[in-house]
Amino acid sequence: MPSSSCLRRIQSGLIALALSCVAVPALAQADRCPKLVAEAPARIIPAAFRLPAAPQEALFRLAAGASDEVTLNYIGHSTFLIETAGGVTVATDYNDYVHPDVVPRVATMNRAHSTHYSLNPDPGIEYVLKGWSDTPGQPARYDLDVGDLWVGNLATNTRDWEGGTTRNGNSIFVFRAADLCIAHLGHLHHTLTEDDIAALGRIDVVLAPVDGSYTLDVDGMVEVLRSLESPLVIPMHYFNETTLNAFLNRLGAREFVVERNASSTLSVSRESLPGKPTVIVLPQR
Repeated sequence: MPSSSCLRRIQSGLIALALSCVAVPALAQADRCPKLVAEAPARIIPAAFRLPAAPQEALFRLAAGASDEVTLNYIGHSTFLIETAGGVTVATDYNDYVHPDVVPRVATMNRAHSTHYSLNPDPGIEYVLKGWSDTPGQPARYDLDVGDLWVGNLATNTRDWEGGTTRNGNSIFVFRAADLCIAHLGHLHHTLTEDDIAALGRIDVVLAPVDGSYTLDVDGMVEVLRSLESPLVIPMHYFNETTLNAFLNRLGAREFVVERNASSTLSVSRESLPGKPTVIVLPQR
């Protein structure tokens, strides 16, 4: 009969073998956004209303790590200009029609329509990240560090014009900076699986398309937001107040707090994340 130590070695070997057979989504292996629970709730301060700190206060905040925040500027449609505390800028769904006034260091694109990508991006952009692969059916894969920013992605399927499915046609891009994980859902056409949720990990801020037709229907988008369990949701890809309100009215009042921001710019830090899931509407410029 094998000894107890021998049995333990056999058991450990079997466990290791089993784990090696488990498929782990690509985004999860970087482990950049582990599942965590946001701590003490605090208010989110619109950047336009921030008062300049005194030199002593600024020095204290820097020493305490409280100066780490990310600024989100809603340019319009699906495009945000994201800026990290270290000055790295990202334009999401960069295109030739709706884009920021500055040349971003990083641009992400999806290809559902021409308002989500550019065939001729500004040559001054250092990193142009397409949400699709040039090899049909294969996923685009990113694991990129730029200054104090990390960018990863999760490939998603899209509908084609004939009603079929294009596998891995677009991407959810995930940005991590200042210990915040921000997911831009792109032109999402389907709800997320348990594997998708596990791959995305902890998402603190969701930039969600809420048009209810070209992307997911309203019920589908609400299901996605519930599954992500993120403390902050910012709607995008809404064409008018009617489509926006159809989404807002579908949200459970007991589940989500809804706020409207006077400015298109919002500064967010880990300390400022709300304790209850909150939707903040940023006006389009």
